[in-house]
This record gives sequence, structure tokens and C-alpha cells, in this order.
Amino acid sequence: MAKKEKIVLAYSGGLDTSVILPWLKETYGYEVIAFAADLGQGDELAGIKKKALANGATKCIVKDIRAEFVSDYLWPMLKSGAVYEGGYLLGTSIARPLIAKHQVLVAHAEGATAVAHGATGKGNDQVRFELTYMALDPSLKIIAPWKDPKFTLTSREAAVDYAKKHKIPIEQTKKQIYSRDRNLWHISHEGADLEDPANEPKDSLFVLTRPVSKTPNKPDYVKIAFNHGVPTKLNGKKISGVKLVEELNRLGGKHGVGQIDLVENRLVGIKSRGIYETPGGTILVEAHKTLEMLTLDRETMHYKQQIALKYAELVYYGQWFCPLREALDAFVNVTQQNVTGEVKMKLFKGRCTPAGVKSPNSLYSTDLASFKMGAEYNPTDATGFIRLFGLPIKVASAIKKTKKSKSD
Repeated sequence: MAKKEKIVLAYSGGLDTSVILPWLKETYGYEVIAFAADLGQGDELAGIKKKALANGATKCIVKDIRAEFVSDYLWPMLKSGAVYEGGYLLGTSIARPLIAKHQVLVAHAEGATAVAHGATGKGNDQVRFELTYMALDPSLKIIAPWKDPKFTLTSREAAVDYAKKHKIPIEQTKKQIYSRDRNLWHISHEGADLEDPANEPKDSLFVLTRPVSKTPNKPDYVKIAFNHGVPTKLNGKKISGVKLVEELNRLGGKHGVGQIDLVENRLVGIKSRGIYETPGGTILVEAHKTLEMLTLDRETMHYKQQIALKYAELVYYGQWFCPLREALDAFVNVTQQNVTGEVKMKLFKGRCTPAGVKSPNSLYSTDLASFKMGAEYNPTDATGFIRLFGLPIKVASAIKKTKKSKSD
């Protein structure tokens, strides 16, 4: 009897991968190894091994990669300032390359010849998974059931029916069928009533944060210390990256911080509506931005803002393992050499605002910023500067007037 080929499935235990696991066995005869990455999704991983084995997996491997997620993915992204389309802090996007990386490592360790994921043919995740597979081992076969002609399920409702027919235990129902992705950085919500942008998110939707109407009437303050752009302390105490994000999630969630309702442009050209909760991430992004205001010179800051847009695109498009991202990291790391200091943030009624910042590398001069004129600044110098700075405008205006008078 011929030995079965092995395939490693990126397994979350959710609706899609719960259905895909037995389908891979039935359709292709694969020996399926389920791989689940612990990225801080909490109770979602409870009993996942038992569930995967009951669904037909030969083996279920669970890896705790939270520390790597923070140090090698979240912190570089935080330092870059990357935010997609002004609101999305890239929680799902930044996690996919890491999951796929370890999926490839499992495939190598287990002697598998193929890898699979549960991303649909309409979304961004298919690109993020598959680009990583290609970058790290192009010899692996890629099975993407939602794009496979043999996969006859065309909706999440159909997947629910399939699960019931095959007695696959799932939590989703046709009434509560949101597509969610959760990790240490955020949770996303898509689908169902959210597909219509005219529908306001229900209070019951939120998982990591309270609805703003139910937040405390008294603010909380947190102090975050950074060293070369990396957060290292919370309220004066050293703390691991994982614990830091967890604690900021708790505090930010209490005050409804980090709720974003976004209609975004997917890579495949479709507009999609998502609700994101990123409480701890929002606090860190705002605190880091505040410290950069104090420590970066104007030209570096402005150029870095341009870099941040491209960096966000690379993360969103799944191009983490590409030379350009590595090159941008080199630039960003140089900009972070002086981004050291402490930022105090106020959390109140869904908002996260700076309440004080200090740095040993501050470029802010009280004397220069003051309205008082002192010996350190001669206001008459500004006269010549403005004349030279405005010379092109003055010349253009003079020529325009000359042309007009001639035409008259």
C-alpha cells in the first residue's frame, strides 16, 4: 500500500478549517497534520488538539509563538509607524507570515509535501499565506480549498451545513456567523450584518473592549517607557512584551480604546467592511508617535511618514519576507536610535491621548519655543529667510501679472 502524503493545515479550530480538515482527507487522501499557532487568542485554543484529532487529523501541533510575535513582528511594525488606510493597525496582516513560517517549519520536521490554509479566494489572507510559503519553501505544494474547483462550499452558511452533515463540532450558527480573527494585538469582526456599512455595530459584538457608552466616568493614566523605539516598561516597571500588550489590552479595553469601523481596500480590489478592536496596540502606537514628535528632526520625521505608508502596504499585502521590508527596517532602526523616553497616556471614553512626554534625547527647547524673544533667536534673521524662501512665489506672481497686462 502506497504511503500517504502528508499535508500541514494552518488550523484555528474555527468554521473554515474545521470543515477543510476532513475535506482534505476525503478529497485528496492526505494524512493531515493540524498546526495551531498560539498568538494570544486565549480560550480559543482550549481543547484544540482534541478537536483536531476528532476531526481526522493524524497529529495536532500547537506552538506558543507569542514572544516571537511581539519581538520580531509587532515591535518592528510599531517602530515603522505602519497603519493601513489611516485606521487599521494590521493585527491579522502581521500575524499571517509568522503562522505560515512555522507551518513551513512543521512541514519540514514532519516530512510533509504540502501546506494548506482556510483563507477564501476573495480576501487578503490567501495572499499572505501563499507568499510566505513561496518565500520560505517554493517546493511545497499549496492547497487552498476555497479556490479549489473540487470544493463545492461557496459560503459560510454552506460550511455550517457541511459541518452538521458530517457531525463536525462548531460554535458558529447561521444567526451568529461573524468571521473573527483574534491574537495578542487585536480582534477583527467581519460578515453577517456588518457587510452593510449602513449597520451600526451592536454592543454585543465587542470582545476585547467595552462599548464606549459603558466605560468608566473616570480616566486611567499609564506611563510607557521606550528604549530605541521599543516599549520596555509600564508604570516604571520592566515588563515582557507579551505581558505589556496583555495589560494594555485590559486597561484600554476597560475604556473602549481602539475600536475602529473601517471600509478598507483589499489587495484583490474589493472594498470590505471590518470592525477592529486593538486596545493595547492603539495605546502603544499613539505613545510611540508622541515620543517621536519630541526626538525626531523634521526631515527624518516627514520622510519616515512616507516610509510608514509603504511599510503598511507591505504588511497588508503579505510581503513580509521580501528585500524591501528588510531594507525599510534598516532605515527605521536608524531613526529609532534617539527614540528613548517615557510617555504618559490618558485613557478615557474610547480615547487615548498624550498626557506628558519626556526624553533625554528631546529636541524640544523651551527657550526657542517660547513666545519671548531671547539671545538664542534673532527675529530679524527671519526677514532674509522669508525673502529667499518666497522668491519663487514672488517671481511666478510677477510673471503672471506681466502676461496678464500684455494680454489686456
